[in-house]
Amino acid sequence: MFELTDKVALVTGAGSGIGKAVALTFAKQGAQVQVLDLNQEQALQTVSEIEHAGGKATAHVCDVTNHQQVIQVFESIGTINILVNSAGISHIGRVDTTSEQDFDRVYQVNVKGVYNCLFAAIPVMRANGGGAILNMGSIAAVIGLPDRFAYSMSKGAVQAMTMSVAKDYIHDNIRCNSISPARVHTPFVDGFLAKNYPGQEQEMFDKLSKTQPIGRMAKPDEISKLILYLCSDEASFITGNDYPIDGGFIKLNN
Repeated sequence: MFELTDKVALVTGAGSGIGKAVALTFAKQGAQVQVLDLNQEQALQTVSEIEHAGGKATAHVCDVTNHQQVIQVFESIGTINILVNSAGISHIGRVDTTSEQDFDRVYQVNVKGVYNCLFAAIPVMRANGGGAILNMGSIAAVIGLPDRFAYSMSKGAVQAMTMSVAKDYIHDNIRCNSISPARVHTPFVDGFLAKNYPGQEQEMFDKLSKTQPIGRMAKPDEISKLILYLCSDEASFITGNDYPIDGGFIKLNN
């Protein structure tokens, strides 16, 4: 089950974190993985790990905020059976402490970046007879998180785009879903804690971990397993849905 043999899977933000875990998982299941990342060194490292494990992958340096660059990269790949929009950034701040520059930066990556990839992928998928799209949402789209104004805005937009694409292209055999993780232990989390809480990293890590009723953060490969299912043929009857993967955060924090 969940075999992706002969499928071409494009994963943005695949140089680290969840995107990298998705790329590794897809390759293990037989996909030809197109690794997109702004950081060339990290993209090549992901490809190296995939090839070392016997998989197939190609690295592409791509800025998802650049409309023409995204189109060119996607066209160069040709066939795309699966698209995972994992590239994204976060931001700390309320509406009155979020500068216009920071708001625009989050929008450019998390909203326009997803739009750019959808815009480039849909024609290719239609020409290939269909495909599966997975957008990276967040619990921030559906609940109030403190100091996450711009980030929550962007993930709400991702969820809306997911439903719109699922509706518009259902008869083109293109499925589109999203997932909404709670906190996931990635290099971003470690960097965030080191920058904002120097000397208190472990204390803050434990505090953030305990906000999930399950008592810990998710591991990237746990997230990748749900993405694998939703992008596989076994999920052929699923489209237009968002799936929380949150350790009970949404339903059990009461």
